[in-house]
Amino acid sequence: MAASRQTLAPDLDAIEAIARAAAERLPDLFRRHLGGVVFRVDEFPDDETLDEMGLESPFDLLGLYRGYHIGMAEAVPTGAQPTMIHLYRRPILDHWAESGDSLEAVVTHVLIHEIGHHFGLSDADMDRIEAEAG
Repeated sequence: MAASRQTLAPDLDAIEAIARAAAERLPDLFRRHLGGVVFRVDEFPDDETLDEMGLESPFDLLGLYRGYHIGMAEAVPTGAQPTMIHLYRRPILDHWAESGDSLEAVVTHVLIHEIGHHFGLSDADMDRIEAEAG
């Protein structure tokens, strides 16, 4: 009997399920600070986000953190939007197809990167941590 192959790209719900499973695997020290963070999966970043970040292509952004990191909890104004981690399905799928990594590895990497912003880490901080770990 031939092995079954997935012939359709995972949908938004599948990407969200992978992200939630990855978040559940995080150590409790990190998970307990994610209670108020909303995970959202969209096909692409919106035009406003692309303009704000100076991106030419919607495929240039795999994920985005919006909100106040946990070190700024006292500075969050009343009525502020909830802290959100956005994952962008189509750019993630393109990266997955080009990287040779598993989809779970790609989604987990993007999610961990955005969670790093929640903890106040910059892109440079995370690049340095990854380089030191690798």
